[in-house]
Amino acid sequence: MAAMRASRLLNVLTILQARGHVTATALAEACEVSVRTIYRDMDALSVAGVPVYADRGVEGGYRLLDGYQMRLNGLSPLEADALFLTGLPGPAADLGLGAAMATAETKLLAALPRDLRQSAERVRARFLFDSPPWFERAEDVPHLATIAKAVWQQNRLSFQYESWKGRRKRLVDPLGIVLKAGAWYLAGRVDDSVRTYRIARISKLEAQAETFTRPAEFDLTAHWRDATERLDAQMNHRPATIRVSPLGLKVLPHTVNPYVWSRAEVAENADSEGWRTVTLPVGNDRQARYDLLRLGAEIEVIEPLELRKEMAQTVARLFRLYNVSL
Repeated sequence: MAAMRASRLLNVLTILQARGHVTATALAEACEVSVRTIYRDMDALSVAGVPVYADRGVEGGYRLLDGYQMRLNGLSPLEADALFLTGLPGPAADLGLGAAMATAETKLLAALPRDLRQSAERVRARFLFDSPPWFERAEDVPHLATIAKAVWQQNRLSFQYESWKGRRKRLVDPLGIVLKAGAWYLAGRVDDSVRTYRIARISKLEAQAETFTRPAEFDLTAHWRDATERLDAQMNHRPATIRVSPLGLKVLPHTVNPYVWSRAEVAENADSEGWRTVTLPVGNDRQARYDLLRLGAEIEVIEPLELRKEMAQTVARLFRLYNVSL
């Protein structure tokens, strides 16, 4: 119990130092305890000599005395190790922050106690994160550093964007950047909506002197989650019923995206040949055909009828193309 309380007190100090002014309710939610427990923790910190001040009234809360800094030797070994798992040297260099990250890591190591420093150095020597998918080259993103600077300084951006609809000029308020599977994306506000742009498709980019006010309610993590879920739903909007062989059932989860497989329904009982019926969401006939043909003769499309015809016509064209006597 004492160790748990010590960890919680350290967490409270970290939150106060990072945010400045925090209500007891917000601290209770962050630490997953009651407000009454936070009151007791604040008393304990004051008794220990930590300069915690309480502001009364509707806008009240807790804050630390200006200039108070908590030393990093309050980190646990696991927390110190985790700090050196957060930085990716490749993406940091793409953002123009490679030198800054190296300097920050050096300063962090110097600030850590000797035992934690050795542990953190072991983590850095033994773990590497390589974000792009297998056998794919990283995208060329020459404008990434400029976009990152505009995101930070809240400067509007003008650029040309190449989408499947064609090339269009955009004037965007850059709100955030996301790295997903080796590809960089920009979340940008246009009028009253936030849209997502693949940075590799941006050209003729110019940072404007004009600045914008960042919307207080915007949450990059929530936006990205909603955007990806919406895209998955749009791309896979109707059900397809297929028969799958035992081998195909092993391969299928690795050939469709996680969204599709998470919504798949697999029949409990196999037929006389050991095949099972699977229902899963698919997109348009062309995309579904490309996805399902990857399993070759290990699947049979039952419904929709249009997709079944597409599969049959494609197989017939393949037979004529190869013209092999069987």
